[in-house]
Amino acid sequence: MKSLYKVVDELNREFAEETRKFTLDGHLVGSIGEVVAAYAFSLRLLESSSAGHDAVLMPEDDGAVSDHSTPVQIKMTGGNRGVALYSSPKHLIVLQLADKEFRLVYNGPGAFVWNKCNREQKNGQRRISLSELRKLNEDAAATPKLTQVNEFPKLTT
Repeated sequence: MKSLYKVVDELNREFAEETRKFTLDGHLVGSIGEVVAAYAFSLRLLESSSAGHDAVLMPEDDGAVSDHSTPVQIKMTGGNRGVALYSSPKHLIVLQLADKEFRLVYNGPGAFVWNKCNREQKNGQRRISLSELRKLNEDAAATPKLTQVNEFPKLTT
């Protein structure tokens, strides 16, 4: 991942006069977010592109996915605006990749966020800003949160 950031830095320097900002975004950033969150919160990832959720928090008993597993939607952005949801997840983790470090923006019930999202767009998604997510994360202090068991990986030496 460090190599990816080197390439992004080089592109930003090379095209600075064209006022273009290069960021890691899209599926690549989403996939990175999923594996980072799975590591940090000890989640089990579901098959790629599973509807509605990306991972589950396993009950500590037998490790099998069951009705007692907590489904988790994971979102990550390399930007500073927000994220979009297609539906209300059971639990939501939102990460931001900024200044070459992972930051936890939101960790809590998905319905709490879904109810504050903007109206549905033509593509079926509903957006919410990172600033609103941070506020909701503070407001959700008394709501169930997943325990972070590992620190986020460091991208700098």
